[in-house]
Order: sequence, then structure tokens, then C-alpha cells
Amino acid sequence: MNYDVIVIGGGPPGENAADRAHRGGLSVALVEHQLVGGECSYWACMPSKALLRSVELYDQARAMPGVKEAVTGSLDAGAVFKRRDWFVGADPSKPFAHDDAGQLAWLDGAGVAFVRGHGRLAGAKAVEVTTPEGETSTLTANHAVVLATGTTATIPPVPGLREARPWTSREVTNAEKAPRRLIVLGGGVVGCEMAQAMRGLGAEEVTIVQHGPRLLPKAEPAASELLRSAFETAGITVLTGRKATEVRRPAGEVLLVATGRTPSSDALGLETVGLEPGGYVTVDDAMHVLDGWLYACGDITGRNLLTHMGKYQARVAGDVIAARAAGRPDDGPGLRALADDGWVPQVVFTDPQVCSVGLTAAQAAQRGLRTRVVEYDVGAVAGAKLLVEGYRGHATLVVDEDRRVVVGATFVGPELAELLHSATVAVVGEVPLDRLWHAVPSFPTVSELWLRLLETYGL
Repeated sequence: MNYDVIVIGGGPPGENAADRAHRGGLSVALVEHQLVGGECSYWACMPSKALLRSVELYDQARAMPGVKEAVTGSLDAGAVFKRRDWFVGADPSKPFAHDDAGQLAWLDGAGVAFVRGHGRLAGAKAVEVTTPEGETSTLTANHAVVLATGTTATIPPVPGLREARPWTSREVTNAEKAPRRLIVLGGGVVGCEMAQAMRGLGAEEVTIVQHGPRLLPKAEPAASELLRSAFETAGITVLTGRKATEVRRPAGEVLLVATGRTPSSDALGLETVGLEPGGYVTVDDAMHVLDGWLYACGDITGRNLLTHMGKYQARVAGDVIAARAAGRPDDGPGLRALADDGWVPQVVFTDPQVCSVGLTAAQAAQRGLRTRVVEYDVGAVAGAKLLVEGYRGHATLVVDEDRRVVVGATFVGPELAELLHSATVAVVGEVPLDRLWHAVPSFPTVSELWLRLLETYGL
């Protein structure tokens, strides 16, 4: 069959690329061999945050005067896992199983044709699809093929590791209950989030083993230190500067491997169009791969392994494809992925939350920027004191002194995720500090933190 655009991969980036191309007047088919909705919907963002939110609220309630007196029991872990089940599409009246019926209904409503099967390139503008039943057919694209197959969890070549049948992000976010003992290999986002979730949901012992010197190695050092302190208070053992050399798994223990991701490109047929399989697919800022017809978006590009950034790239790709197909200029506003370099926002949904956008102080220095770092205790803000009892938090702004604009911000503390977008607007919009000073925060909200940071800077 022929379509204007064929998208291989049905996660959020693939869905968004298909939707934008169809909105641009093109016929679109989306090919997915697993579940439409992808990793984020069933094994990552949604289930992990569903687990973490209940733990976070319970801990905050037990610390709040007038509320803690009403909290007379322990957290109902079973109810938390059932709530997680709902978020991944499971029918509560049946044994646990994922269901992408809602996502399929959305595709149908968006006017996107769906093909269930494994898709791979079979030459220029050709996609070979093998169905779950083993039947093979070929789809042809009139204008473009978009690769959006994402990544899978990396299992390092440590002796005994694979034989130990470790959990990855898929198993831990879909666990039926917390294990009694959990060892987490890796102190990045997945490792930190799931260590805290499992500890809060009943794991008696949780240990994080991190090869590098600190948790969240890409974050500001103050964020890593505050998170480590919170983990140790919660009874999570953190071992940094350690490297796994051999794995043996005693009965009753679970090992979670959270050491990175591997691009899902080895079975994508890249060799049929002259590309090397197995690695990330290189794209330009229009998400274009080669010859005016092949595009990629999301984790498979290796640019930013974050769902919201993959969706952003997908919107760019879909719009560029539609513009080129219609003979319109393809370099106007919104038709280049500019935020991938220095403007990326991210939230680590631990408690405390670690929220960041733009450059850290170290990254800014590497780029040769003349910067000033401004720091403030979030717990000193009136709104934070009201929000959470005994609030502990830290804020860091990285200011480009030559342009007098914020190029990076990190907020660490409870309930700060929704504050991040204000920082994202300031960074992406390159709002001058003298103008930012006139953005008056409401009192008594945590947003007053902005005023305190600017006062600390000297405005």
C-alpha cells in the first residue's frame, strides 16, 4: 500500500510525527509491533510517576501538623500498584495486562492508519512489515519515512549479570509488589526514582551502586548532595565510586540495572539505505537523515532521551515533511529543533524533585561563557514553608554575564516540578534580567523564589 508518510515506531514521538504530518494534509500510516503509546506509556514515565506520587504524598502527610495525626496506617502499596495499573491501560477486572485500545482509538480519530507488526526499511521509501502471525508485506511512502523506534535498557557485559535475570526499567515499573531487598546498579534518573519508589512501597533494604562519584552525575553538584542526604534519611544506602565486577543473585534479592539505554536500530534495515545499524541515527535540526525522504525523532536520534523532547522533535519532523510535500518553505518558525542544545528541561521525580533546564555551571564554563552562579535556599521562601513542613531545597541560576540572561536553572526540593516551566521560558526566551525583575511573583507562592534569586544577584 502507498501512503504519503510512514512512521516506524508508535511511542509518543511516532504518534506526534504522524499526527503533525496528517494535520499538514498528508496520508499517514504508523507501524508498531508492540504497544502504541510506547515505553513512556507502559514501562517508563507514566507508571513510574504513578508509583512515586503516592509515596511522596504519604511522606509529606506524615510530616504535616494536623494531617499527620490523621495518618494512622501504613501506605497501602496494593492500592498504589492498582492505580499504576490503570495508568498503563490495564483492566482492573482482569489479570494484569497492558491494553493500547485507547491509543488506537486516538490514532483512528487523528486520521492515522495503524499497522501492527515489525517495520524495517527495505530500500528508499519502502517499509517491510512482518505481522505477529509472520506475514510480510511492503508499504511505500510517497514523501517520507520517519524512524521513531526509541531505545532499550542496556545490560553491561558484567560476568554473571545476564544469568542473574536482572530487572530493567520495564520490570521495576510493572512490578506486582516491592521486593524485600533491592540493589540498583546505576545512580541516574531511573535508578534514583525507582530506588525511592520501591523503598516507599515496602522494600526493606535498598542499595544504589553508582560507578561515578555522585548521584545524577549530569546535575548540579548541590542537587546530587541534597538527593543523597534525602535518600540516606529514607534508609536507602548509596555507594558511589563503586563498579560491579561480578554478579551473583541470592534468593529473595532483586537487582535493577539502570545503566543507560541502547538505540533500537539493529533490526531497522538501515543497511538497505547505506546506513550503519546498531547505533543512534544522526539527524540535522530538521530531523532529516538523508536524501530528502528519511527522518528520525525521539530517543533513536540520541539527542535527548526524554519523552517531551522526542515529542518536540516529532512535531518539527511532521511539520517539515508537510511543508516540503506542499512545496512551502521548510525553514520557518517551528521548523527546526533548536531546544535540543542548551534549552532542555528535565524533572527527576524523586523527593526532593530535581528540576533543571539549560546549562549547568560546568557546561556553561565548557562553552566558554562568562557566568555568575546565584544560589538560594528554597526553604527560606515563605511559600515553601507553607507547602511542606521542614522544607529542604536549593536553587541555582547560571547567568550569562555578557548578555545578562539566565542560561541555566536547577531547582531541588518537594513540589517544584511545576515551577520549572517559568525557568524554561526565561532561558529559551533569553529574557533580560532587568525585564525579568518586573515579572512579580504572587505571595505567598514558591515562585517568590525568583524574586529572591534576582535580589541575591543584585537587582
